[in-house]
Amino acid sequence: MKRWLYLIADFSYGEEKIQAALDAGIDYIQLREKNISSAEYLLRAKRLREMTEKYETRFIINDRLDIALLSGADGVHLGQTDVPVKDARVCLGKDRIIGATAKTVEQAKKAVEDGADYLGSGAWFPTDTKKDAVPISQEVYQAILKEAPIPNVAVGGITADNCKWPLSCGAHGLAISAGILKAEDPAAEVRKIRKLLAI
Repeated sequence: MKRWLYLIADFSYGEEKIQAALDAGIDYIQLREKNISSAEYLLRAKRLREMTEKYETRFIINDRLDIALLSGADGVHLGQTDVPVKDARVCLGKDRIIGATAKTVEQAKKAVEDGADYLGSGAWFPTDTKKDAVPISQEVYQAILKEAPIPNVAVGGITADNCKWPLSCGAHGLAISAGILKAEDPAAEVRKIRKLLAI
């Protein structure tokens, strides 16, 4: 299968940088906004829905099932303390995408049983985006891959310079935020990472 480039974005990086990354070619884009009102989150989600319309990029909302439904997103990504995958599936139906965070084999197996389409596992490296992220070991990651037969994107502090390690461990894709959007030229970073994904 083609390995995914999965961008985790928020508007604090600037709409121009998000647009540049989309132009360069992103498979999935997740809107992850913290510390803003629900009304503002929905406004930003609707704006990003508009921005993704002309691409084949799948648009995912982080955490918030309600925002995913109201913005017309392609799906939602759920953490361990969010609405359970099984309940989200009832609301979203079978055609929309549900991703789940899985840091252990048990979490991964439950997400698969409950109907998740893909998993995100990490943190691979320290990250400013999520300062409390717990590191994942190569052994745990590969055990998750073995026990959960759905795509798994590696997440956490990933950049063009360090992404070969999770890929060599079997990641089906890379979820990247600052590693693209903090760059002066996000499109160049996307192209660089795409080349590594194609190896």
